[in-house]
Amino acid sequence: MDLVIRDVRVVDGTGGPSYRADVGVQDGRIAAIRREGEPRPSGARVLDAAGLALSPGFIDMHAHSDLALLRDPDHSAKAAQGVTLEVIGQDGLSYAPVDDTTLAQVRRAITGWNGDGSDIDFDWRTVGGYLDRLDRAFEGQGFDGGGIAVNAAYLIPQGTVRMYAVGWDDRPATDAELARMKRLVAESMEQGAVGMSSGLTYTPGMYANDSELAELCRVVARYDGYYCPHHRSYGAGALQAYEEMVTLTRDAGCALHLAHATMNFGVNKGRAPELLTLLDEALDAGADISLDTYPYTPGCTTLVAMLPSWASEGGPDAILERLRDEATAERIRHHMEVIGADGCHGVPIEWDTIEISGVSAPGLADHVGRTVADSAARADEAPWTTARRLLIEDRLGSTILQHVGHEENVRQIMRHRVHTGGSDGILQGAKPHPRAYGTFPQYLGRYARELGVLTLEECVAHLTGRPAARLRLPDRGLVREGYRADLVLFDPDTVAAGSTFEEPRTLPVGIPHVLIDGRFVIEDGRRTNVLAGRAVRRTP
Repeated sequence: MDLVIRDVRVVDGTGGPSYRADVGVQDGRIAAIRREGEPRPSGARVLDAAGLALSPGFIDMHAHSDLALLRDPDHSAKAAQGVTLEVIGQDGLSYAPVDDTTLAQVRRAITGWNGDGSDIDFDWRTVGGYLDRLDRAFEGQGFDGGGIAVNAAYLIPQGTVRMYAVGWDDRPATDAELARMKRLVAESMEQGAVGMSSGLTYTPGMYANDSELAELCRVVARYDGYYCPHHRSYGAGALQAYEEMVTLTRDAGCALHLAHATMNFGVNKGRAPELLTLLDEALDAGADISLDTYPYTPGCTTLVAMLPSWASEGGPDAILERLRDEATAERIRHHMEVIGADGCHGVPIEWDTIEISGVSAPGLADHVGRTVADSAARADEAPWTTARRLLIEDRLGSTILQHVGHEENVRQIMRHRVHTGGSDGILQGAKPHPRAYGTFPQYLGRYARELGVLTLEECVAHLTGRPAARLRLPDRGLVREGYRADLVLFDPDTVAAGSTFEEPRTLPVGIPHVLIDGRFVIEDGRRTNVLAGRAVRRTP
């Protein structure tokens, strides 16, 4: 064998009992698993793993590393957590498929998620071109391999597709526009996308009605992909929004994966059982449903996402024009503070729950780490005045943490039989959400070891085998002979997230080794020079 991992506790990703074994790796795959009492394999290298657990590499079902993978060959934010595969193209907004106009628009629209991309050579326009670019991201730059830090699968962003075919107008698509969107989705699936995402509280994707979404989902279903919506409300209309997605995908015959599936805001405190009952009834009736969550209560998005959708029609320049107009800005404020904007999930905004986590303009850095209410008090002005000025001066590039979650909801949902893990990690900003650097050790350390919400075996299955099954990956997600050697070695007694809300970029502890295709990307707790990650395309 190239490598033998000796005397390790195997947590194989099925959810079944762990066991002690030697695991041999050859040519990037798991070649031998020998339990106690069986003949031991020999290897060119033997790693004594006594006291450690071996699991499949973790799969981040909801990641925002679309440009980070091209920008940062180290990418320890994910690699050090044991993540070996990220699913990107989330929330209906990403960088393929596009034309030149759409690319410029989407870059501006999600600057808060990924930066403005001024350091990226956007030499692709199709999904296939983007996946090819991932495969050769750092070619010829002196690394061991020229790909990316971890593997990546891609979801077709429905909002970008609508931007491409329809623009930013809040209206139904014409027959010709719908046909063009369906063609773009089909081409993108053929080029390797694993499904389609939506951001139905983000413009322009939210302007699509259910009929339009169902037509696109039918195309996705023909290729055995899945639909991953950030649905229309996580607040006042959360249960109705979940039910809408279940009904829509069942009618379309499409598998459903609910993005960051939680129940937030005061109106949903203690209501997770209602969501789980809805899902159980659909599953028992034959629906194909899964979901992901992150193990924290605050959410994370952009400040501009809080605006009512009518204020965002027409795109970034139109938004800024409305914010600069006194009468329109007052109408926006009333909608947000009194009525409850759809961008804030139908709930009147509470400025003391909105913490600025990052800004694009350096001169606004003093706002980072403060709530809008706190910044407003320091300036002796109304919170909306502060928020409005921040939106204008930062050209919509500010990111926020939204402290509106409930711990009991988080715990109940993560126990569900179709639950998987996703970080929803935004890596931009001076003070990002700690989930970007800590989601997977947080599951293992806090929720499995400390709180016992899941057993270790259950927790690993949620992070490996289940997501691999959703992605239809035939040789990943389990410790099994013949499977790819995407593996994590961790100490079950010490593994923990290092990242906190105060120090969000701190790396985890208790994860000494991570392998992709049998090659160490983390060795003895340090990032190696290996770039073994590649685009993982849809398996026909």
